Amino acid sequence: MEAYLVTAAALIALAGALFHGVVGGRIYMGHIKASELMPLTQSLSLVSWQMFTVFLVVSGATLLCVAMKPNLALLAYPVLVGNALGAALFLLLGVTGHARLLKLPGMYLMALTALLGWLGIA
Repeated sequence: MEAYLVTAAALIALAGALFHGVVGGRIYMGHIKASELMPLTQSLSLVSWQMFTVFLVVSGATLLCVAMKPNLALLAYPVLVGNALGAALFLLLGVTGHARLLKLPGMYLMALTALLGWLGIA
């Protein structure tokens, strides 16, 4: 196992979580609050937004644990599959009518986390 690659994947996920949760959350909620969505829809939208932040935190924390204790490498697989599938979802939606998604960092962050993590534990 290449712990430095797993650590790099973890740091990318954690940095992504920080940026997504704080900076992105402020921008996103500014747009949502300015919209005409019902208050419950606004609240549910915020939960959806921050659940991705939670996913990134869990991904980063799990990968850091694996980097520090290589015998826990099995724990990385669900995280890496989740990130790879998330990147694939961004790509699929991006090429099927939601091209704006391809300009956001989410797909690239998730793909890089999955790739570096996979290379690190392979």
